[in-house]
Amino acid sequence: MTLDLDAPPVRAGSRSVEMPVRLRRLRRTPALRSLVRETRLHPAMLVAPLFVRPGSGIREPIGSMPGQARLSPDLAAEEAARLAELGVGGVLLFGLPESKDGIGSGASDDDGIVQDAFGRIRALELPLVTIADTCLCEYTDHGHCGPLSADGSVDNDEALIRLAETAVSQARSGADIVAPSAMIDGQVAAIRAALDAAGFEGTAIMAYAAKHASAFYGPFREAADSAPAFGDRRTYQMDPANGREALREMTLDVAEGADILLVKPALPGLDLVAAARRQFDLPIAAYQVSGEYAMLMAAAERGWLDGRRAMTEAVTAIVRAGAGIVITYAAADLATWLRDER
Repeated sequence: MTLDLDAPPVRAGSRSVEMPVRLRRLRRTPALRSLVRETRLHPAMLVAPLFVRPGSGIREPIGSMPGQARLSPDLAAEEAARLAELGVGGVLLFGLPESKDGIGSGASDDDGIVQDAFGRIRALELPLVTIADTCLCEYTDHGHCGPLSADGSVDNDEALIRLAETAVSQARSGADIVAPSAMIDGQVAAIRAALDAAGFEGTAIMAYAAKHASAFYGPFREAADSAPAFGDRRTYQMDPANGREALREMTLDVAEGADILLVKPALPGLDLVAAARRQFDLPIAAYQVSGEYAMLMAAAERGWLDGRRAMTEAVTAIVRAGAGIVITYAAADLATWLRDER
């Protein structure tokens, strides 16, 4: 931009400055804005979490997560078919078993709730990636992510055995990807070894490599009935203040055989998504968790936000930061909106 300080006084309608660069030129119309858009969402990059509960024909709304429900396996398969029709890339299954025990034995039961749902989904031959949450907290009677030691802490090495057994059962039932979320040291290596030994070399691992002990998980714990009966998970999930440690976790998971790295939660961890994208060649995923979803939905219900625009902007930010896969409870809505915009 140049200014001619010796120019005569400016008359109405004349220009006082020369501006060869005017960024507003490409913002003038919707078509122009669409043409030059840098970050684009596509339904195939979205993964929808589903909560599966026992029974048949059951759709049980989740109070803290508007629009979400616990589904019996038959309805979970129907929902997967609907998501596939919308072009959503995958589903991530969480199980609510009929009974729980100290070691979470239901997680590795070949007749378990998630295994049942995977079998039904696979039978439909949908163009959809099936992902299993590989954890024990929904299945243990104490709500922690592994068997307990005598002092009440999670026994890391016993947890590895149980997580490996669970991953093999999930792969056997039809999971394309297993996603260990327990943040137990060595979980990726243990699961990779167990899958390979069982003949599931083609089953991928999406590692919850940087999962923080976040306040944004509250609604999920209601949805999955997985709140700890005592204490919290800060001895194994990460301190939200630690970014460098998160990168160490990712580096270890890559070395142990992870195929995809996941950052959770997404919006509070956008810096980690960006750092992971710069440092690693693996696909990067991010989880827009229950609290992120719930607060946007609650504000939209009260008329404080335009829900569609706010949700789209939030997920776009996650992708702009570097995520190629976004796990979000808004997957169906986003896919519908994207289809409507075409």
